[in-house]
Amino acid sequence: MVTKTKIIAKAKEAILDFDDEAAGEVAKEALAAGVSPAELIEEGFTAAMLEVGEKFGTGELFLPHVIAAADAMQAAINILTPELERTSTQTKSKATVVIGTIEGDIHSIGKDIVATMLKIAGYKVVDLGRDVHIKTYVEKAKEVKADIVASSALMTTTMVNQIQIEEQLKESGIRADLKTMIGGAPVTQAWADKIGADIYAENAEDAVAKLNALF
Repeated sequence: MVTKTKIIAKAKEAILDFDDEAAGEVAKEALAAGVSPAELIEEGFTAAMLEVGEKFGTGELFLPHVIAAADAMQAAINILTPELERTSTQTKSKATVVIGTIEGDIHSIGKDIVATMLKIAGYKVVDLGRDVHIKTYVEKAKEVKADIVASSALMTTTMVNQIQIEEQLKESGIRADLKTMIGGAPVTQAWADKIGADIYAENAEDAVAKLNALF
């Protein structure tokens, strides 16, 4: 019998091998074996993605590797999502979060992990992807009556666009009805304070903890 430990190890391996087919197969195997999707994502796929992120930071891996790893994780998430949604519908969703990587920025590793961890924590997550236009955040927030609009920026040249989210949410008249959350490598609490964002999240764990404190 395949143990949970072995399945989680295979999940990590699939991501580190940039193998979306293997990641999908591990997801199916985990569901068949009764392994919790939340545990598989957190201890397997997310742990491996963090390792990829570290290697990218040290120059051991490059952007195409990061994108390939994220695609592999997404292949698994697509298979696990129905089960995650089934279990989350048994408890009322805490809040609706619209999330994306800011316009001009194609990095998505951190945002992907935050989005996944929020889903696991019981939030309804609308993931807009990467290189998201400012107006898209506003339009989607209106459409789904978002409680949180979250943006990630991985470069100092793109984090300035987070100011525009604040401005355009005000112009649209919905800024007072929701909270904004920002994160990303160059982003700090001081930046959040400067632009008027409600929440600064250092990482996925911090994002979940701070939203749990609110909701």
